[in-house]
Order: sequence, then structure tokens, then C-alpha cells
Amino acid sequence: MSDETQTPDAPEQQPLLRVVKGDPTPEELAALVAVVAARNAAAAAAEGEALPARSQWGHPTRQHRTVHRFGRGQWRASSW
Repeated sequence: MSDETQTPDAPEQQPLLRVVKGDPTPEELAALVAVVAARNAAAAAAEGEALPARSQWGHPTRQHRTVHRFGRGQWRASSW
């Protein structure tokens, strides 16, 4: 019996890293995998971040309001 968990219809997975030249130690490979995983996680988090809602306080359209009149009941009319 084999210990493989792949099914016949599952596509064959490519390795994340491949050593082309040299003979790295297990510690060097672990450090490299940690760096690549951290970069991938940071890139995925940056894609999911939305820009914060922009405040409308200083928007130019707020300058086009009418003047508030003084008098009885005018505070109600100011909302129209």
C-alpha cells in the first residue's frame, strides 16, 4: 500500500521551491520558506484591505449650502 493522499483525478502539485545549484542546509531552506510564506501572506492581506471611508467634512460640495436665517422656527427650515 502507498501512503499517497492524491487521488487519480487530482492535478499533480508543483513544488514551492526548487534548488537549482548548491546544497542548502535544512535550516537555510526553512528560513527561505518562512520568508516566501510571509511575503505571500502580506500580499494576500494587502489585496484584501479596503481604503477607509473618506470623511465628507471637507468636501467642496459642503461649501454650497444656503445661509441659515434667524428667527422663530428657522432651525426646522434649515434642514430643507
